Amino acid sequence: MITNTSPTMAIMIRAAEKAARALIRDFGEVEQLQVSMKGPGDFVSAADRRAEKILMDELRKARPDYGFLCEESGKTAGSNTENRWIIDPLDGTANFLHGLPHWAISIALENKGEIVAALVHDPVKNETFRAEKGTGAWIQRRRLRVSGRRTLDHALIAGGSFSLTRGATPLCLAQLESLLSRSASFRHLGCAALDLAYLAAGRFDGYWEEKLKAWDCAAGVLIVREAGGFVCDPHTGSDPLKTGRIMASNPFLHDSLKDIIKNAVPLKDTGQNSTGKA
Repeated sequence: MITNTSPTMAIMIRAAEKAARALIRDFGEVEQLQVSMKGPGDFVSAADRRAEKILMDELRKARPDYGFLCEESGKTAGSNTENRWIIDPLDGTANFLHGLPHWAISIALENKGEIVAALVHDPVKNETFRAEKGTGAWIQRRRLRVSGRRTLDHALIAGGSFSLTRGATPLCLAQLESLLSRSASFRHLGCAALDLAYLAAGRFDGYWEEKLKAWDCAAGVLIVREAGGFVCDPHTGSDPLKTGRIMASNPFLHDSLKDIIKNAVPLKDTGQNSTGKA
């Protein structure tokens, strides 16, 4: 049980836990649906929408004048124009769809364009990562700190799906090639919110993704920063929540990781990729 939180964080935790109960029930049905010809895709889409409605309803009860930016329903204006919730009710949908127990609920509170409170809740593992601006990052009652690894050859780097799919650009593939050749290993777990939370907890040393939406990473960005990590758009230095390009790491690896991503040169298309590490 999480105690000693601010009123805002208590609201966020309560909303996430209520949505989590519904998602856990739905997740239990996915394995049964895998054998059907139609597959569970429609079912999971409905589960996603139901979870979002639960989150919006619970947050609206507590803060009726706040707006929303949500993955499913988009923007909803509030009478309070300074505050809005940024929500991903089910980050890691593909994992959920295939019965993989690695997905999360992500909630962030934006005030005057700045993220001031963040929560990433993993219902399967019962882990809640949270942060508020200026108060540190936490998992349950334990404070989070990014790792202290200082060299890339000992670093475990995580990355998002865009880099590894058929839609990947030659530049993304070149960046991935460079990271694979310089780091200890690379992980693609398919859940940006948890990747960033794991970075804050020291489980990953770096994270890179070229195409994210604000709801994918808003909560994770604050959690990483409050855990002592650095987050940026490695190409421009702009706000990654606006550009969708994000790189995060502990302070020691920030410059070297950014240089690799910025300086990667796309190879000529030979019809082959060479990525050597698991």
